Amino acid sequence: MTYQTFEHDVIVIGAGGAGLRAAIEAAVQGASVGIVCKSLLGKAHTVMAEGGVAAAMGNVDLRDNWQVHFRDTMRGGKMMNNWRMAQIHAQESPARVNELEAWGAVFDRTKDGKILQRNFGGHRFPRLAHVGDRTGLEIIRTLQDHAIHKKNLEVYMECTITHLLKEGNQICGAFGYRRTTGEFLFFKTKAVILATGGIGKSFRINSNSWEYTGDGQALAYKAGADLIDMEFVQFHPTGMVWPLSVKGTLVTEGVRGEGGILKNSKGERFMFRYVPDMFKGEFAETEDEAKRWLAGDKSSRRPPELLTRDVVAKAITAEVKAGRGSPHGGVFLDIASQRDAETIKKKLPSMYHQFKELANVDITKEPMEIGPTCHYIMGGIRVDAETAAATVPGLYAAGESAAGLHGANRLGGNSLSDLLVFGRRAGLAAAQYSKDHGQRTMDHGPKAQQIEECEKQLLKPFEQRNGENPYAVMEELQKVMEANVGIVREEKELQKALDHLAQLKIRAKNVKADGDRTYNPGWQTCLDLENMLIVSEAITRGALERKESRGGHTRIDYPESSAEEAQSNNIIRKKGDAMQVTREPLPKMPPDLEALILSS
Repeated sequence: MTYQTFEHDVIVIGAGGAGLRAAIEAAVQGASVGIVCKSLLGKAHTVMAEGGVAAAMGNVDLRDNWQVHFRDTMRGGKMMNNWRMAQIHAQESPARVNELEAWGAVFDRTKDGKILQRNFGGHRFPRLAHVGDRTGLEIIRTLQDHAIHKKNLEVYMECTITHLLKEGNQICGAFGYRRTTGEFLFFKTKAVILATGGIGKSFRINSNSWEYTGDGQALAYKAGADLIDMEFVQFHPTGMVWPLSVKGTLVTEGVRGEGGILKNSKGERFMFRYVPDMFKGEFAETEDEAKRWLAGDKSSRRPPELLTRDVVAKAITAEVKAGRGSPHGGVFLDIASQRDAETIKKKLPSMYHQFKELANVDITKEPMEIGPTCHYIMGGIRVDAETAAATVPGLYAAGESAAGLHGANRLGGNSLSDLLVFGRRAGLAAAQYSKDHGQRTMDHGPKAQQIEECEKQLLKPFEQRNGENPYAVMEELQKVMEANVGIVREEKELQKALDHLAQLKIRAKNVKADGDRTYNPGWQTCLDLENMLIVSEAITRGALERKESRGGHTRIDYPESSAEEAQSNNIIRKKGDAMQVTREPLPKMPPDLEALILSS
């Protein structure tokens, strides 16, 4: 079998915000860099992050600083965060946003010319630098423009990596194929950075792009790296619920950040009923107080619509289950009664266009129907806080592929600053590793047998003449995860999911592909199934192991949060052909940072 060979010091898998920022930094350090992206450059899922990038710049409220941002992140993550990652993130985010501006990003402005910042759920002060409701698109545009001018950086578009290769215990290469031609590709390298995003396509209703099949998490797992806290999956509270063709499509938290309110079918503003005890005193208790906040009274408390995403998603689910939902199984999000039409079109142009075109709803005149949608995974590849290094030498991860920063629940806007802060750190560390430790792996490389085995696995679907349709297996996987491992979980349903996943793994080994490798999405779906099944099993096993409710993980058979459970992370490791879950204690936080979290 033939394959093309390419050689770089550092290979970055994924060209979203994290991958681009990592590639830029590695190239700045002098490394030869190859970016491998599953889609076209510029089409990354980062563009769906609409509301803003969180950074404590204090441009709108001088009381904001990194300490408050750190506190909000830790409390929002229900104390499951890696405290050092949260500290680094809070301290470095403003510099990364200013850097983007210097590279050409055009943010909305305050009257005195500073970067404008808006309110978002879980953030105490207006903290999200934004470009209307198209912030992710602006970040991708800026990073892409900055990256393509680096002479030591190459981009390989529409390519999928299926295997990471090792020499001894070190990463030495990556193997995959071109999606257009089916041609096999081998990348010889000293270091790999995984920045492939999330796992949302394992759930039927999701806000994610087609690329989000858990590739990075599965590649790391198969290479022997640790995954961590995979049970913590975020269901964004506001996705479209109608029409069915767009169900799950994201409705930015920026709508609530600009004053949008949630109502049930009775017209009640129900979020006042769902403020957790830990947030009492921070959020408005009456509609009058919430209105004063909207009018700019800084002494008033935030409206409860700006509670953390896990709280809002569960509240919406509770209202629907109680029979107070909207006609299509969600609730109503109303910005029209809170802001004038001109402001809505200026601040939320994409949302105005999205609802007008897809649902024939004018959000300046009528409310939107929304409901929870699978959006983000807080768990992922276990990384070092300082370097973003995974537990396999030569392997790094950043963005949604990596875990630790967000704990049990991610605050809106923290994902964009996460990918900037830790994308840069991953690129810096990978470049340094390639200088210090990578030459041995480059000299030796993988054994020919490894590449032959990769080719054999990729071609197997063409040999399954009586095999199953991969789309049918994928659809069943999505239904299993949604029915048994969704917003609310319990032991019998999780065990049912594991049993069903075991059957699906057997069936997935026998899926078939017709035709040849050229432009063959059926074959590509056959290959994606393995990754989707790995991350689905990891989520389910983690959820079964965590016997409490915390953040994005809710167990109706263990409805309370447990102080004992909160002391440890769930670690997922590959042991032979089996998946193993172990528990390890969280890193101890310094007393001065503990004091910040306890402060009001």
